Parts: sequence; C-alpha cells; structure tokens
Amino acid sequence: MSGKIETLAPVGAPALRMYCCGPTVYDYGHIGNFRTFLHVDVLRRFLRQQGMAIDHVMNVTDVDDKIIRNALAAGKPIAEYTARFEKAFFEDMAALGIERPEHLPRATEHIPEMVTLIEQLAAKDIAYRAEDGSWYFRIARDPDYGKLSKKDFEGIEDGARVDVDEYEKDAARDFALWKAVKESAEGVPEPSWETPLGAGRPGWHIECSAMATALLGESFDLHAGGEDLMFPHHENEIAQSESASGRTFARHWMHVRFLLVEGRKMSKSEGNFYTLRDLLLKGHRASAIRYLLLSVPYRHQMNFTFEGLAGATNAIDRLRTFYQRMLRGGFAAGTEDAAVAAATAKAEREFTAALANDLNTAEAAAAISEMVRAANSAADAGTLASVNVTEVLRVLELFDGVFAVLEDRDAELTRAALAWAEAEGRGDEATAELVARMGLSDAEIEALVAERTQVKKARNFARADAIRVELTSKGVVIEDSKDGVRWKRK
Repeated sequence: MSGKIETLAPVGAPALRMYCCGPTVYDYGHIGNFRTFLHVDVLRRFLRQQGMAIDHVMNVTDVDDKIIRNALAAGKPIAEYTARFEKAFFEDMAALGIERPEHLPRATEHIPEMVTLIEQLAAKDIAYRAEDGSWYFRIARDPDYGKLSKKDFEGIEDGARVDVDEYEKDAARDFALWKAVKESAEGVPEPSWETPLGAGRPGWHIECSAMATALLGESFDLHAGGEDLMFPHHENEIAQSESASGRTFARHWMHVRFLLVEGRKMSKSEGNFYTLRDLLLKGHRASAIRYLLLSVPYRHQMNFTFEGLAGATNAIDRLRTFYQRMLRGGFAAGTEDAAVAAATAKAEREFTAALANDLNTAEAAAAISEMVRAANSAADAGTLASVNVTEVLRVLELFDGVFAVLEDRDAELTRAALAWAEAEGRGDEATAELVARMGLSDAEIEALVAERTQVKKARNFARADAIRVELTSKGVVIEDSKDGVRWKRK
C-alpha cells in the first residue's frame, strides 16, 4: 500500500495472519499461477524458520462465472465439476513442494458470511439492490477507492454497473456483490442459494472478503496474490471490507509479478500455455520447475524459458550431488579448514539477509552456491574436516527449509503424471523418451548397476558397456567415482 519495504510482524495476535487468493478451480493450474503460490510458500517457510508462527488462509473459489459456464457446458453440477480440479490443484501443490496453509476454505461453504457482509453494507446504503434483484457496491461512496492500485478514478459515474467477475482493468463501475438467480445462455438455471438477499449466488470479490474476515478477523497482517488481482479484485476487497468494518483490511500487500514464457505472454493461442502436468509429460522435473520459478524474486517479472529449466535441472543435480557427498562422510576429524568455515558463515549470513530483504531468492541461492564451491574445492584437496561438514550440512538444511529441492522425489512425481495421463486418455502427450525412461523402476536400475559392477570385476567389459548403453538410452546416467558407483535419472 505504501510502495515501500516495511517491517513485517504480527499485530494483535501471536501468529502472523496472512491471506492468499487461491485457485479458481475451473481448470488445471498453470505455471503462472504456481509462481505466485511458490513465492508465498517461500514467505511462510522463511518466517517460520525465523521463529514466527503463521496463521495462513488460502481460499478455494468453487463458484464464479467461469466455473458456472464450464460446468453447464459439461452438464455437471458445479460441486462435481470443481472437485476434479480442486483435487488436481492440491496434487500439483504437493508435487511442487508447496506447504498447505492452515486454512483452506471453499467459497460455497461461506455463503452465510457473505450475506451478512452484504447486509452490513446495505445498512450503510453502500450496497444497493438493482432492478433484477442483484446487489451492487456503490463505489462513489468510497472516497479512497483506487488507493492500492494507485489508479485515478475521478469522475466515477454513480450507478454505472458491471456484473461480470472480471472486467477491464481501468473500468471503475459499481460491482456485483450478489447476483440474482437467472437462466444461463443454454436455458438452464444457474446455481443459486436462497438467502435474505434473494435467490442467487455471490460475486467473486465478496467471497475473499468474507472468508478472510471470518478466519483472520476484520484486520490482519498481510494479503498476497498475483499482480493481476490488484485491480479490480483486491481493490474491491478493500472497498467492501473497510466500508463494512471501518478498519484497515490488510496492513501489508504482496503481489507476485507476471510470468512470461520465452519472452511472450502465456496464452493458449500462442502455444506457450503450460500446466505443471504438461511440463512433467515433456520430461521435466518437478524440482527443477520449483527451483526455476523461485530463481527470480517475486517483485520482478520472470521470463520462463526451457533453457532456464535445463539450467535449473543442472543446478539441482549439483546441489544433490554435493549434499550426498557431505552425507557419505569419510572426512578427517582434524583441524577445520578455515576458508570453508568462513565461506559457510558468510553463506548463512547472506542467505538469511537476502530473504529478510523482501525475499530476494536469487541472492539467497547465490549465497549457498558460493559455499558449495568452497567446500567441494576443500574436499577435492583433502582439507575438508568433519567439523566443516557438520556446519555445511546445517546451512544446507536452512537452505532446503525454504527452497525444498534436495529430496529427490522426481521419478515418483513423473510416474504419477504418466498414470494420470493414461487415466485421462492423454497418454500420447507424454514424450516417447520419457515413457522409455520411466519404463525402468529404481529396483531394476539398481539390479543392472549391480550386474555391471560384477561383470567389470570379471573383466567382461563388453557386457558392462552394453549395460551402460542400455541405461543411457533410458535416461539413466552412471557415475564411477572413488566412492563407488552412483546413478541418476536425467
């Protein structure tokens, strides 16, 4: 709201109360959606790491214009239609390592709270009933309207209305709080609820205000969402909430910037619209997608590229290889390497400072990379001591408590995506290379690696080479080192 970096701390409660606009479950979530949720995940993980308790609400919008349109087209009740995409959203959240908030309210479960809020506005003559029975918010009664988006709405035409949930970014019109029941274009009645306001259903904006205040109170610490929600959605939330309560709705706002794909706005017509599942079926790893989407701080626009995704994959491979090297141990118990000790302390200090400074994820990751280079060099030179390793692992745990990429669940998640594609009749969307690569289970790979080790000992190098070629063709990389044989999937 102020346009400045401010100290974030809970007020009036032991936990920091935060609300994030969640998914509208009319389709599968795309990577632009998940960029927002990932950066909110970084916020909550880092705050908890710093000892702050979190009370986090993320709503699920399960009734709005798009949902009703799609559900009617599919010939399904909205509850049945949205259940499929809600389930998929939470599966995708888990695949990307996004923690579940403390509260996940559905809009359809909070209709009474929405009605009460509209009644409060009506009692102040800020909400009014239109000829068709719908209820609207009178923008002209709010002199501060536009204070979040910094738009100038001088000369608002009192009574000019808009009844769609999403509309032109500079259109200041009285917006719908409650939409009277009506027939769809197909002649089928839209879903509705019988209430003191009349039969109908809520407008999109009132949903978040009602759920936020019901679970966090009339005034709370932080509200987050994508930058596309700043106007009209967040502006309308502020207007209706503060007009009803007379209190500041949210003390801080966090908006995650847009994501481009290969330099262009993501859209289906451009052929660059990707869900998480699309990318998994192309053979990309969930961990690399998470790491790439976090690589650019939330306040900056991001250009998602496949070259960048390949770089994120390589970065994670390096981190995991280093992590396993530290875990395997075998380092001397002698005097610590002073250079590594200094690099480790510097990495911890800079990692924390970067995230504390408006969640600068790029600088935080860079700080850890410097430590990895220093420790690897010392290990190669034989000067890395076990006391160094203990500290390095502790700082790595701090890093992974926020970035969450060291645990390798990628094969499991890719298999789940393949199983989903087969069940949905979309198996042909998976690349042939991916299908071949995932045809081998971990146990089968282990057996082939063990056989290769045995035949090498028996000097049957032809068979050993054949096994390596077979594994390579299926996307498995064999690494021979002084510590033994390791393998990983590409």
